[in-house]
Amino acid sequence: MKKRSTFTGDFGFVMAAASSAIGLGNIWRFPYLAAKYGGGAFLITYIILVLTFGFALMIAENVIGRKTGKGPLVAFGEISKKWNFVGVLATIVPVFILPYYNLIGGWVLHFTTSYLSGTHGTMTDANYFGDFLADPKRLFVLELIFTVGVTAIIMCGVQKGIERFSKILMPVLLILAVVLSIYSITLPGAMEGVKYLFIPNMSNFSLQGILAAMGQMFFSLSLAMGIMIAYGSYLPKDADVEKSVSQIEIFDTLIAVLAGLMIIPAVFAFSHGDHDALNAGPGLMFITLPNVFASISGTRIVGSLFFILVLFAALTSAISVMEAIVSSICDKFHMSRNKAAILSGAWAMAVGTFCILGYSTLSGVRFFGGMDILDTLDFLTNSVLMPITALLTCIFVGYVFGVDKVKNEIELSGKFRREKIFNVMIKYVAPIFVIAVLVSSVMSSLGIINF
Repeated sequence: MKKRSTFTGDFGFVMAAASSAIGLGNIWRFPYLAAKYGGGAFLITYIILVLTFGFALMIAENVIGRKTGKGPLVAFGEISKKWNFVGVLATIVPVFILPYYNLIGGWVLHFTTSYLSGTHGTMTDANYFGDFLADPKRLFVLELIFTVGVTAIIMCGVQKGIERFSKILMPVLLILAVVLSIYSITLPGAMEGVKYLFIPNMSNFSLQGILAAMGQMFFSLSLAMGIMIAYGSYLPKDADVEKSVSQIEIFDTLIAVLAGLMIIPAVFAFSHGDHDALNAGPGLMFITLPNVFASISGTRIVGSLFFILVLFAALTSAISVMEAIVSSICDKFHMSRNKAAILSGAWAMAVGTFCILGYSTLSGVRFFGGMDILDTLDFLTNSVLMPITALLTCIFVGYVFGVDKVKNEIELSGKFRREKIFNVMIKYVAPIFVIAVLVSSVMSSLGIINF
């Protein structure tokens, strides 16, 4: 049997996992939620949840992967055949995220090349983004280019593809984020946005804010998507899992704060402190921010740097999503990496085409009270399947696999320093949090409550 690929060490794993966490949602969603739910109050809550709830789930998933040496589709069944269905759920999530994520990656590619080439002038037109989405041929080509790029990196393997790519792009992402953050906070009127981000405003904070912080933490750390199980399966036995997870937490929080500094001060300066300008969804990135860039000096340079950063973030996250699928296919069906990657890319394009047509030919197809095809896939994966998978993972690790076995796996490379926090979170607190996230996400997506 061919020996399983591994990361070269802790650093390679941290760069790959942190790159996975820094995705599109982390860049546009965190600033929006922080602005809506009390600025500094939301930020503090988010950090606490990352260090407790997020820590426990990430440790659990990495241990499952390293213990079994398998991707998510096979890993749960390796430990208990009765729980194999959890692995199936964990694999379904990236299978349905990849097509629409690659599509949005294609959008980012278009905006990046437009700023770089200087053809971005019409992006401030009111109908620009809507007209862009209504052009299926262009969207298909853009998604195809993005998908081919992701597939090619996956085909290069764990060390020469994922790890090497992440080691290059992760530092670049940090540098770009720092540069853009410094520029943003120096804009006239931007300091009001900085104050809002860091100073707790309890009048805008509530139980909904806590649930929103849970959801943001949950999704930004790439939990319940099979990714951390797949990456954990590539961890050498002497790698310090707990230390690596702690470093990923730091990177995730740092990027979230930098995203807030990049966007909130700039939008505050542009809108004169109007919180509504920080709208959620693609509108912020593809409609509001081009108008912000157009209102400041160095429009082309700033716009280019921002969308390059977003493009790199989209690429690193898409790579991790596809890897979760590829590792599962290889383990379950003993298929070669190249064939599994090509199959995954073809699937992404096939389903992505339906998402593309959802803005034109199939625009009349609606689900769940008016959602288009892309929003429906996003709702089913992010609001339903991911929380369910996380809940089952907590139960599985806490009561089937056992916290003692987690400790034994962690202590192959040193003392389990946050063992007590992990045990309490995974067995008692995290399941309650996940149920709260599941209920609130579903109710929010269906319009029953407003987050």
